Amino acid sequence: MDKRLLADLFRERLMQLLDRSGENQSAFARQIGIDRSALSQLLADKAARLPRVETLLNIAERHSVSLDWLMGLSQDQGLMGELHPSVELEERPDGDDNTTLLMKWHAEATGSKIRYVPARIPDLLRTPDIIAYEATGTHQSVAGQANETFFRLDYNRQPGTDMEVCMPKQTLEAFANGEGMWAGLSAATRAQQLRYMAALIRELYPSFRLFLFDERQKFSVPYTIFGSKRAALFVGGMYLVLNNADAILKMQRHFEGLIRATRIHAHEAADFVDALPVP
Repeated sequence: MDKRLLADLFRERLMQLLDRSGENQSAFARQIGIDRSALSQLLADKAARLPRVETLLNIAERHSVSLDWLMGLSQDQGLMGELHPSVELEERPDGDDNTTLLMKWHAEATGSKIRYVPARIPDLLRTPDIIAYEATGTHQSVAGQANETFFRLDYNRQPGTDMEVCMPKQTLEAFANGEGMWAGLSAATRAQQLRYMAALIRELYPSFRLFLFDERQKFSVPYTIFGSKRAALFVGGMYLVLNNADAILKMQRHFEGLIRATRIHAHEAADFVDALPVP
């Protein structure tokens, strides 16, 4: 098909979606991941212009239409399911290369903010003793867990990174007291972990920011939001991965709710950790 005709058909379909949405151009553009000026160019009568593939996918997914319809190749609007699933299950490999998924997701989110709710102590803040203790207790590979920790720490030491971590302050209090899964862990090992953690928080701040909320007021499962690309919920041996824009936005709002419920703010976190008593 001639590019001019293809661009005309695309512009016609795009205008239909804009009218149907009831949004103004700024809001519509924001939802599909472009700015208003780029949308205006796509809607211009004289422009033989087509968007990037990523933008086409965003439009199709956001408005539940097929790419064939959007490009004027079909009269059937169809659904978006075949493009990529909104929800995926990714198994977490148990071995020395178990950082593969994390490396891929972090690379794709380069330049974006990473938001992270850990299951226990944040991976990148663990000492080798704690890595071994937790991995052994959960029947995971110590080497694989160490690789994951080293990768996350190395990532956060790179220029331009931006990560926010939010977790219950009670998790750290239970660790300091040797309660729950940490029962039997020596006071010396716990104290060493807390000193190491406080030092890293100070070193990495402000590109790495730790917020502590009260779990009596808020609850959260462990998850990571990789910019606007995906949200991955950790469910034991696998990740539940959300690719849908609406789902990712809701997870971002959930994280912002945790931040608003913060009792220990990022600039206070290192001092709080340092002051935890270790009986």
